[in-house]
Amino acid sequence: MSDLVLRRIGRLTTWARPVLTDAALVIRAGRVAWVGPDRELDVDGELPELDAGGAAVLPGLVDCHTHAVWAGSRREDFAGRLSDASYSPAGIHSTVDATRAASYDELRALAQRRITTMLNNGTTTVEVKSGYGLAIDQELKLLDVAAALRGPSVTTTYLGAHVVPRDRDPDDYVDEVVQTLPAARTSGAEWCDVFCDEGAFTLDQARLILGEAARCGFGLRIHAEQLVHTGAAALAAELGCASADHLDHVTAGDAKAMAAAGVVAVLVPVASLYTRSGRWDHATTLRESGCTLAVATDCNPGTSWCESLPYAMQLACLEMGLPVDTVLRAATLGGAKALRRDDIGHLGLGARGDLVVLDAAHETDLLAHLGVNGISRTIVGGSPNG
Repeated sequence: MSDLVLRRIGRLTTWARPVLTDAALVIRAGRVAWVGPDRELDVDGELPELDAGGAAVLPGLVDCHTHAVWAGSRREDFAGRLSDASYSPAGIHSTVDATRAASYDELRALAQRRITTMLNNGTTTVEVKSGYGLAIDQELKLLDVAAALRGPSVTTTYLGAHVVPRDRDPDDYVDEVVQTLPAARTSGAEWCDVFCDEGAFTLDQARLILGEAARCGFGLRIHAEQLVHTGAAALAAELGCASADHLDHVTAGDAKAMAAAGVVAVLVPVASLYTRSGRWDHATTLRESGCTLAVATDCNPGTSWCESLPYAMQLACLEMGLPVDTVLRAATLGGAKALRRDDIGHLGLGARGDLVVLDAAHETDLLAHLGVNGISRTIVGGSPNG
């Protein structure tokens, strides 16, 4: 956590006030201490300074759904979908095999490379799930790897309930997931997630696991309504989950229940593209129902091999049809709300000094300019990267 003065900001989005032009921002001990017109800045050169050169500045991006710790490749799955093969959760098993075969150091090096790429693309807070171990010792190893990652601020999620391992009785494995909860919590995992869908876990299994997770002190998340409609979104509302993610098959009734319960709807448009589902209109259903929206990469090897949250944001605009302001909020404030954080996703006084300097004079350009990295600098806790 550092001190920094950022000057000559062309357009500053804080979400705490209207966009400021010709602005400056002061970070002390990693927190926003002052925001205002550059001409009114008075720090007497006592703090390190960075010149934004007239660029637009946004709060740091919050990627609230990733599976960043894995080994191996799913290139066969990718090629198969181009030959009209449909996505199946069964493909996860090949990643589990490769991940179990990798050492801690190998997994950490692979994941750190991904996390660093996320940082360079503007992500300052990232949620990282386990889920490619599917055994007690392996899942705890993945959580340890995730907790050791450096760059963005990292929060970890226990996803032992990703799929049922090969040759395991589903009920026995659910019992193992539940039995692992205390150890996963002790390891530092803040969240528990369940993939509730066809080919993964049933609604009753998800209710059991998440109920026990809540009793262990976890916050709750759920993969919901991605492949078919299961009732998982309604379950998220019933249990008060922080988020329900994917939601390709959500109904208007589900969305209204989520909105009433304060469940954040996490959109993962890269997965919709990658699986060739062709489903985009759920974003409008969720927005019109009053849900708080977040946008995430869902970075994983099988359905969303992508570390760039701006790319996911571009798809949210161009394929899901969401307005620019909605998407910018979803990738900052929305992600923060999905993680139940009030100190990130904005640049109000007292917020963490997490922000991005764009390689553009206007924030819309981050979404309009395709095929490039639109981030010039990423700053985490007042410490510049790049």
